[in-house]
Amino acid sequence: MKHATLHQLKVFEAVARVGSFTRAAEELFLTQPTVSMQVKQLTKTVGLPLFEQVGKRLYLTDAGRELLTTCREVFDRLSQFEMTIADLKGLKQGRLRLAVITTAKYFVPRLLGPFCLRYPGIDISLQVTNHERIQARLSDNLDDLYILSQLPEHMDVTCHPFLENPLVVLAPHDHPLALEKNIPLKRLAQEPFIMREPGSGTRSSVQKLFDEHGISVKVRLDLGSNEAIKQAIAGGLGISVLSRHTVGLENSSQLTILDVESFPIRRYWYIVYPAGKQLSVVARTFFEYLLDEAQQVARIDS
Repeated sequence: MKHATLHQLKVFEAVARVGSFTRAAEELFLTQPTVSMQVKQLTKTVGLPLFEQVGKRLYLTDAGRELLTTCREVFDRLSQFEMTIADLKGLKQGRLRLAVITTAKYFVPRLLGPFCLRYPGIDISLQVTNHERIQARLSDNLDDLYILSQLPEHMDVTCHPFLENPLVVLAPHDHPLALEKNIPLKRLAQEPFIMREPGSGTRSSVQKLFDEHGISVKVRLDLGSNEAIKQAIAGGLGISVLSRHTVGLENSSQLTILDVESFPIRRYWYIVYPAGKQLSVVARTFFEYLLDEAQQVARIDS
């Protein structure tokens, strides 16, 4: 293994984690042939197959599983070394690895901007992904901190709420209900709904509210993107429920927030990390920054 490179180990770990050469290439900003070649060279160094392919799926061999465990131990030790160096340097230099749920992309840059101005020597690595993948990253301890709106189940984590994440009812600007006040929840059952995909935190919160009131809504479309949902609303395909953060900068001539009873649904953004994890000085500083200044930095437009 003395001929194996750290780059090859990182490529292998990515392929093993996502189960795909193509997805690993996208994550690492490499071409698929480059990823394949790195794994091939590493396989030659090990002297045993690391993957076996059945149909379109990749599976780790026994040697691959052993190497994956070793990789993560190596990466963890390197991470501890980086933390030690960052502590020695204070906040003059360092790196913050942050992973956030997709909806958080609407306000996280506004939080990072002032932080980076305050600490210009800090490099930021920001991963924006869906709920399933962010839980996988959290489970594998791949980042320093995580920003979520739905806390993971059956995982031992430390979490702190730092910002409200209200869910509101959105409709086209010229919708018949646009000027009404305190619209009964039952009235929404008459409207076609555009929903986030099953399994999303937003959809779960909305479904829970309707179930509590014994209301069944007509779901016309399931979409996996907030942007696609907003375009569908503006196009007159129906109404939806999204985080207020997704529309803070939206053109008011296209969408309107309906005044509906039981809305907004009160939710929160959480800063999360694995329980027992030792945060670096950079991560601790950003954590405290979020708790202290998120309300001022990430204002939601009225």
